[in-house]
Amino acid sequence: MPDVKHFDPDAALATVERLFWEQGMSATGIQDIVTATGVSRSSLYATFGGKRELYLAALRRYREQRSLPMINRLAEDGRGLPAIAEFFTRLIASRCSGEYARWGCMVANAHAGTENADPDVLEILELHHGQLREAMHAALLAAQEAGRLAPGVDPEASAELLVLLAYGVNLRSRAGADATSLGSTVTATLATLGGPAGHGSLSG
Repeated sequence: MPDVKHFDPDAALATVERLFWEQGMSATGIQDIVTATGVSRSSLYATFGGKRELYLAALRRYREQRSLPMINRLAEDGRGLPAIAEFFTRLIASRCSGEYARWGCMVANAHAGTENADPDVLEILELHHGQLREAMHAALLAAQEAGRLAPGVDPEASAELLVLLAYGVNLRSRAGADATSLGSTVTATLATLGGPAGHGSLSG
């Protein structure tokens, strides 16, 4: 007789995602997951596999449902520097206020954790990095075409710089940095690229 699941796997995975996001992989044990989801260890293993497989599924879910919408919005915006400024304004607001304040970004947290030694985790991190870099690059090319980039700015190198800045915002916000200081850093960085037309300093 086939095993019948008496729980919603997607709802359970959403809870697991939040747990790993807030606490990190190393600090989260299987018993923590059992307690948070209310699902037995045997049912979790039968559905997802062990802790590693649960983490990978949660990380993929985070990237697809939380990161990609922001990245795609930036990639498709077409306004150039104002789109980048808006991306960072939204990022800072989400990291410094609301339900998930001070949790940082699950992807950025993985970069800083021991889990980045796992080839499957690293593959997800590289995919995320590449997609965010391409979105930044597209926005910088739009700014260049509109004549809004400062002389000598390299869109490709600057796209990588902005991705690293996003990681910094995520990690510093998790450590308690306030929205105003993060916004000032982003504003100063964008000013070196040409400045976000029509946008004042970022406040988070």
